[in-house]
Amino acid sequence: MSYLDTTKDVYRQAAETPDVGLCCTTSPVWQLPDLDVPPIMQQMNYGCGSTVHLRDLANNPRILYVGVGGGMELLQFAYFSRQPGGVTGLDVVDEMLAVCDRNLQAATKTNAWFKREYVHLAKGDALDLPLPDKSVDVAAQNCLFNIFTPEDLRKALAEMYRVLKPHGRLVMSDPVCEAEIPEGVRQDERLRALCMSGMLSLEHYLQMLAGAGFGTIEVRARRPYRVLDPRHYAVDELIYIESVEVAAIKDPMPADGPCIFTGKAAIYHGDRPYFDDGKGHVLMPNQPLAVCDKTAAALAALGRDDIFISASTWHYDGGGCC
Repeated sequence: MSYLDTTKDVYRQAAETPDVGLCCTTSPVWQLPDLDVPPIMQQMNYGCGSTVHLRDLANNPRILYVGVGGGMELLQFAYFSRQPGGVTGLDVVDEMLAVCDRNLQAATKTNAWFKREYVHLAKGDALDLPLPDKSVDVAAQNCLFNIFTPEDLRKALAEMYRVLKPHGRLVMSDPVCEAEIPEGVRQDERLRALCMSGMLSLEHYLQMLAGAGFGTIEVRARRPYRVLDPRHYAVDELIYIESVEVAAIKDPMPADGPCIFTGKAAIYHGDRPYFDDGKGHVLMPNQPLAVCDKTAAALAALGRDDIFISASTWHYDGGGCC
């Protein structure tokens, strides 16, 4: 049995018997006018964060969500894309699709705005998406891609890139880990399916996105997630796991590599009315400007004593230099 078969079995069981502790979501449930999330959807929220961000969802976008879970994020996405088939939910587990459909049907009774036709559910594999090229504005996955081996992750990212329109957004929430995972733990198929052994470091995770061709990458949140304790797992010391929320945007790839935003800012505190680096970055006195890591490094390399570069906050919410 492959790790993908094990993953299917884990989530087949989670569909038949909701498992509140399967994942540890670290983001609160959206509270929006007239949006009522059924309790069963919250119980089946098998993610580690949120992929629903308001600034991605203007103008009635077409949305793809891979790994449907109990349907909570599908319902949230439909709130912003109220059109037949505006949201497509794909999953490889028949039982999960059936439960998700039932939950969405229940949501029509408590959400006057919601019509079941807004969400199209279909069986589909992240490694071979059944969608045309350049057909969606936003693609999303929550706590799924960390399960994949690096080879399969490259395939999944390439598929997401393929189906996104130019400037479309891949929004993801996944665990990451800076510690070395023991090989025995990493090869444990059930732990991998439970999102507890296949994590990459954040740097490697971002490199994978850049390798898929995304020209702009935003780290929107980085939070505590879980620990692997030697008393319960085959590890020699406590291993700390975080969750990240990241958006990868299908912008053209700059010649010097992607613009990666990790929450850095530049602040000019000199005597002139402003500082212009001649490359499109104008710093006004004591007004922080969000900058990508490349720009931060270039400004720091100038060696000026009137420009301050903050450390990464691991939170970026737009308004930056690129």
